[in-house]
Amino acid sequence: MTATVRSRAIVSMQSRPVLQRHVRLQYDGVREAWALLSPEKIFWPNEVSLDILRLCNGRHNVAQMIALLADQYAAEQEEIAPDISAFLQEWSDKFLVSL
Repeated sequence: MTATVRSRAIVSMQSRPVLQRHVRLQYDGVREAWALLSPEKIFWPNEVSLDILRLCNGRHNVAQMIALLADQYAAEQEEIAPDISAFLQEWSDKFLVSL
């Protein structure tokens, strides 16, 4: 039996994050909150996380996502870039987002 080793994807400014095929965002009317559904797991993202996840559609690279979010939150790109990159890296490591 041969073990398959997955190499870790590393987020870059050119990465175009997209939710994995087995992951979806869904609104829960009972809790009045958005949930990220994955097999056997449910995540309850906060407002900022939800804004990042909504941009994970493969159409925006990370640099564009940072610019859009900086504009949305009236923040400096340099200030929020490390947090957004770390968030995307963490969710990629959890196999929820593809880079």
